[in-house]
Amino acid sequence: MSYDPQLTDLLSELPTQTFSGDVFRATPRSVDPLAPSYNGGRWASTNSCRVLYTSLERDGALAEVAFHWSQFTPPPSKPVTLHRLGVETERTLRLIYADLEQLDVEESLYHTTNYERTQSIGEAVEFLGFDGLMVPSARWDCEHLVIFPNQLSDTDIQLVVLEKEIVDWKDWIKDKSYKVGINGA
Repeated sequence: MSYDPQLTDLLSELPTQTFSGDVFRATPRSVDPLAPSYNGGRWASTNSCRVLYTSLERDGALAEVAFHWSQFTPPPSKPVTLHRLGVETERTLRLIYADLEQLDVEESLYHTTNYERTQSIGEAVEFLGFDGLMVPSARWDCEHLVIFPNQLSDTDIQLVVLEKEIVDWKDWIKDKSYKVGINGA
């Protein structure tokens, strides 16, 4: 796969940071929370690179599930498993809206499902060897940590499941008065 040299130059000039803390990941009950996705999404196209989508806030992870599962007809009726994970990264990029604008991602369109540019960014980030990408959530007022498992060093355990809970995502929507398509979605 070839990458836009202007994009990789811009990304490689940005400062990196480490991350050590808890993140949240909501999954169907039968899915391993540490299993990366190949199915595509905002930061990686289908079968391009392995990613683990997480949120720095519990509600951020649930808002993602609520948005995506609400798109199905009929929507899934089963609850989700919300996992709290312990994560350590060594070389993570943190992009705020101003950075995204510089990378040709319009803030006004960030909440849509047009992922072409953000997928190019995510794939370039992984190609450059970054192990994480911290970005604003498109669905909740928080940040997400997109983890690139292939880039995590093998020296220490870097991802661990700390706890899990079963959450009825439809009840969560009601409790939070979350309006799919309105709350930043």
